[in-house]
Amino acid sequence: MRPTTGRTAALALATAATASLLGSASADATPGPRADPTAAAPDWGACEGTGLDPRQECATLKVPLDYRDPGGKRISLAVSRIPGERPQARRGTLVLIPGGPGSTGLERPSTLGKRLPKSVRDAYDIVSFDPRGMGQSTHAGCGLNPADLSLLASRPWPDPDGDITRNVTTGRRIADTCARNGGELLRTISTVNEARDIDSIRRALGERKLSAWGVSYGTYVGSVYAQMFPEHTDRWVLDSNDDPNPERVERGWLANYAVGVEDTFPDFARWASALGSPVRLAETPDGVRRRVLDLAARLDAKPLPWPGANPPELNGNALRQSMLDALYSRDDFESLARLIADADAGKVPAEAPADPPQDAAAVSLATICNDVEWPTSLPDYARDVAASRKSHPLTAGMPMNVTPCTFWHDAPRDKPVRITDQGPSNVLLVQNKRDVATPYSGALNLRRAFGDRARMVSVDAMGHGAAYVVNNGSACADRRVTDFLLKGERPEHDVLCR
Repeated sequence: MRPTTGRTAALALATAATASLLGSASADATPGPRADPTAAAPDWGACEGTGLDPRQECATLKVPLDYRDPGGKRISLAVSRIPGERPQARRGTLVLIPGGPGSTGLERPSTLGKRLPKSVRDAYDIVSFDPRGMGQSTHAGCGLNPADLSLLASRPWPDPDGDITRNVTTGRRIADTCARNGGELLRTISTVNEARDIDSIRRALGERKLSAWGVSYGTYVGSVYAQMFPEHTDRWVLDSNDDPNPERVERGWLANYAVGVEDTFPDFARWASALGSPVRLAETPDGVRRRVLDLAARLDAKPLPWPGANPPELNGNALRQSMLDALYSRDDFESLARLIADADAGKVPAEAPADPPQDAAAVSLATICNDVEWPTSLPDYARDVAASRKSHPLTAGMPMNVTPCTFWHDAPRDKPVRITDQGPSNVLLVQNKRDVATPYSGALNLRRAFGDRARMVSVDAMGHGAAYVVNNGSACADRRVTDFLLKGERPEHDVLCR
């Protein structure tokens, strides 16, 4: 979910209150059982799939389904690596922590790994994994019907008038389907168990400590691991950072989309109103905003057919979701502007967005719903949606709406981990100031929670992902991360890259 400064006095007060809560937390934050003490060394072999670096190796580890019963049923965890390119320069293992929740990781040594400078690839074995339930690890699924795989179902966009009745029906149906079809594995999918799985990987690799590069949701997994297993962390890089507020966790991340869209939309509006823009939507940024809001309202009233989409129409919420997706990266500005221009002219969009696969949908839902309890008062949701529609019209109340987690059948098995300043000072946070999924305000909360354990490199840029970004990166941020990974050098104080 991903990843600004506060827009209102109320948000500023809420941020300060969260920081105070986190800053005063107890250091005793390790919940329940630790990782598997019997993890066997991986038997590396060839990887399945195409487009992978030929040096990438894969293996399957067996880890406990339930860490409370380490001698009981076990599941498979698919792990991959590219060994360090200069064995004589090797200094350890760098784990690439998948995002999402609901993203695979097995391909990451080949894909994200190649973004790393050669000096880093020389020094580290680059390792990643498919989280439990995902990809080539033991597979999870809810057996959702095709309509419920759509982002317009799993992201709770209310009706054009703000009514949430349809969201309640959809949320109940998805929660009931997951309870009926998900089985025991789905009930064990959580951030805390992913941290335990990572430590099982560490044990299997025979490493006393791991280094890490976590992006987006991977920053929360990395933060939880650093709190649960601080003695096993070496150089810890977290990029595009989730708010760790233990009272809200993913509930807060969904709400943060309202902030993130308002933070990042001005970048798109300036681009789409510039004289040299390939698709100029208006003469001013305010004109771009009005055009988008007006178009969404018209599509609410009269959708366009969208063959191949789910559902097969371009309505106001489909436009809003397309906008939100495009604000992750400047690379998507032109496609968003063309979608807006074509829809305004009554043209059917050429390409339809793909739905997530069953395992990604199930793992995402299970993580979000198993990590923290969600409120159940439907009148409160209706009230919050109405208020959000007024204060953040671009997201139309979606970030405050009811979700399947409201009706989830199982209570969280572990309490959310409270991130504290107790532990080694070996964390480097990297963060764009304008990030649609992990807003700057939430990243600052993580910075405060870590205290002197962390330093933050802020980048005065827009986008989700701040270090080693293709086409739109920051040489300043890249240099800071590289110096940390290779030399252990962090800035003495937090820094801003312009």
